[in-house]
Amino acid sequence: MANQNDSFIREVNEELRSDQVKVVWTRFGGVIIAIAVLVVLGTIGKVGYDYWHETSASQSGDQFLAALTLSKDNKPDEALAALDTLEKDGYGAYPVLAKMRAATLQAQKGDVTAAIQAFSDIAKDGALPQPVRDASRLRAAYLLVDTGTYEQVSAEAEQLAVPANGMRHSAREALGLSAYKAGDMAKAKTWFRQIADDAETPRNVANRAQMLLDLIAASGKAP
Repeated sequence: MANQNDSFIREVNEELRSDQVKVVWTRFGGVIIAIAVLVVLGTIGKVGYDYWHETSASQSGDQFLAALTLSKDNKPDEALAALDTLEKDGYGAYPVLAKMRAATLQAQKGDVTAAIQAFSDIAKDGALPQPVRDASRLRAAYLLVDTGTYEQVSAEAEQLAVPANGMRHSAREALGLSAYKAGDMAKAKTWFRQIADDAETPRNVANRAQMLLDLIAASGKAP
């Protein structure tokens, strides 16, 4: 008798649960289906985005390497054309890398003015990471050592020549070289001395600075 009662109770509970499921499904079935669909679509979207991201980055990387190969093979015009396409249509960091490499090629071809302008434009682009902007600013400064005034070099490099900046050593060198070229030995000595006195200066940069300090001392043109 007890077993029959237990069986009856279980059947009643199952019927109640079944009725509850029906009620819930009637009220919320559409919502449940919508959520399930969104989950599936979200998964598909993420997989699709990851594939697109990897494929686009891979294609841009291949294009960049192809442009570098053209440059290495002494085909600057073809390399510049490939880099221009990558700058317009590339993915991720490749457009700015293409612009920087194209500026270097322009300088090598003798169009230093265009190269300086390109590097300066990159340096002023607030959407780019600061290290990229600083590297472009420094590259412009070095090009200006040969073609510009000390004031022009200073406008690019002096803000990098501060103690906290990792590019300060090269920035100080550009400033010192520009001052030396302009005949301002006192200013050149100041920059080269900062290089020599900085314990974190790379050895090759420090050695060049010390050599120029010795030349300035031998010239007697700076106290």
